[in-house]
Amino acid sequence: MNLGRLRRIAAQYNQNTAFHYSRELLGKMETMRRMLLLILLLGLVGIGAELLLLEHTEGVWQRVPVGLILMSLIVLAWHAGGGSAMSLRVFRGTMILFLLSGLTGLVLHYRGNMEFELEMYPTRTGWELFRESMMGATPALSPGTMLLLGLLGLTYTYRHPVLTGLTETFEGD
Repeated sequence: MNLGRLRRIAAQYNQNTAFHYSRELLGKMETMRRMLLLILLLGLVGIGAELLLLEHTEGVWQRVPVGLILMSLIVLAWHAGGGSAMSLRVFRGTMILFLLSGLTGLVLHYRGNMEFELEMYPTRTGWELFRESMMGATPALSPGTMLLLGLLGLTYTYRHPVLTGLTETFEGD
């Protein structure tokens, strides 16, 4: 078999594979995407409410997650109103900021607990200091929620029809 023939077979295979993305499969993908969006919205509203109830608004760093949640809800409303590729790209950017916020929050929570532990028990080191810092007054792993929300949002946008153009490809199918 020569290289030209292999390329033609591969091209035909790709066309057939694309054709088999039937409306049914696209419909299932859209249902999953909507479920992800619903889970994300519940998480955003729930975590946003919790942060406000906990008065997580002292200083700039504590306001960042609240601001990002508000920003993401605004961008999602924009996307719901128009469904443009630009709104999805801005939403993706917001979700990347969620990831950065979550990582930063993990460090800040841990450092705050560690500083408190060292103030109370200056001789603590190693595993004991780490363990007590993780179990401190400030929940050290709670900023991980921002990571989860960010990943959910990015998963929602993965191969989104608005970005890939699949909706246009299968009109009239």
